[in-house]
Amino acid sequence: MKTSESREGYLFSKKYSNYVFVLLFLLYMFDYIDRSIVTSMFTSIERDWGITHTQSGMLMSAVYWAIVILTFPVSLLVDRWSRTKTIGLMAILWSLATALCAITGNYVQLFMARLLIGVGEAGYAPGGSAMISGLFPIEKRSKMMGIWNASIPLGTAIGVLLGGIIATKWGWKHAFGLVAFPGLIVAIMFLFVKDYKTVDLSFIDKSANRIRMERKDIIREFLSKPSIIYTYFGIASVVFVTTSLITWLATYFQSVNGLPQAKAGTMASAVMVLALVGAPLGGILTDRWRKTRINARLLLPMLSSLLSAVLLFLALNVFHGFAQYGVFLLMGITIMMFISGASAVTQDVIHPGLRATSYAIAVVVQNLLGSSMAPLVVGKIYDSSSDIKTALAILPLILILGAILFYLGSRYYGNDMEKVTKINLEAA
Repeated sequence: MKTSESREGYLFSKKYSNYVFVLLFLLYMFDYIDRSIVTSMFTSIERDWGITHTQSGMLMSAVYWAIVILTFPVSLLVDRWSRTKTIGLMAILWSLATALCAITGNYVQLFMARLLIGVGEAGYAPGGSAMISGLFPIEKRSKMMGIWNASIPLGTAIGVLLGGIIATKWGWKHAFGLVAFPGLIVAIMFLFVKDYKTVDLSFIDKSANRIRMERKDIIREFLSKPSIIYTYFGIASVVFVTTSLITWLATYFQSVNGLPQAKAGTMASAVMVLALVGAPLGGILTDRWRKTRINARLLLPMLSSLLSAVLLFLALNVFHGFAQYGVFLLMGITIMMFISGASAVTQDVIHPGLRATSYAIAVVVQNLLGSSMAPLVVGKIYDSSSDIKTALAILPLILILGAILFYLGSRYYGNDMEKVTKINLEAA
């Protein structure tokens, strides 16, 4: 059986690895289209059903609450059973749940359908990250993670853009049905992708004996790596900000700048889509810097988060008009530069048989403290102050917190890398 070393670090051939990567990219894109399309339709849903801003925010939070609850058990299934089958089945479920949103008749039904989307999406990020970590050499890990995560802003931008346009022309329910089925086709294709063999959970002790990991060893594997713990919370801080912007930036442009719904959605999506540049750029710069600075995968997220905090503060408080929008666009590039290095760290410093589980912990932390809380917290401040600008004013401070956490993690990264059990993956 061919190991990754026999293919110059690739699990399969380079061509087949790239094919699998394209499918993973498309699935992540449809994941975020289905997740975020509701945000630019808040005004329409609020008008039709008489709900509050807080209830609108809960339609986003519902997805993340389901992910928080289920991502860890699903990731165990990914690590111990099959990455390809689990990913394919999850994607089929979230696509069908998105289609279900189109036939809901009241707020409770729509909320429950959104929960079901989260059930389907619960293990995709852990499963996808484990697949990419196995498919490509470690030297390319940040770059490939950066390109893969560029599908997040792309899917978000498409979702926000389509939501605003379709809601204006045909009604908001049609939007859910139109975006559901392309993702369903890709999900079915992924069921037939090759996988790698499930990795034996063992480690080498001080006497060079291979010991099977028990539950306490698995717990120790995570708790003994400070770099990964700081990374989990650093990711959560930045994700709180990005989710807040995904959810409320279109509303900001409508409320503060007086723009119509469709144009506000278009402008907000343009800010998010520029992360298509930021995420891969962050990965490329991180991998290059890592050749001379081993902890670059956390130092670059620190720097990009600080820069994004400054740009967001300036956009909200100093500039207006075209200058303001230009600063927002620049921040759209910098704010996602963190993800390539930070997500690679969740795979770098952990046992190869626990990679999906590691990313699942990251997902739980970032969704519990970031994604699920952001729409609700900002919506609550918006309801209390009746000013979306006041609600968004907390975001630069949270970015600074993220930068501090990435810096603290960078101080332990090199030492944690030396503790990792080295295992070559085998193609199934």
